[in-house]
Amino acid sequence: MPEVMINLAAGRTDEAKKQLMLDITEAVMKNCNVPADAVTVQINEAALHNKMKGGKTFVERAAAKK
Repeated sequence: MPEVMINLAAGRTDEAKKQLMLDITEAVMKNCNVPADAVTVQINEAALHNKMKGGKTFVERAAAKK
């Protein structure tokens, strides 16, 4: 029973997240030879102020791109 956990910065649409989970489900089915019912995919979202890369929060990184 494969289980896939995905960590993402918040901000993607529900449709985008659903499509990501469907794509991952299909990849696991293909590569692990299991049915869809055996695959669990979970997205863990972090608020942008709770995630940091390169010493800057994702809020700061987004502001710097503007």
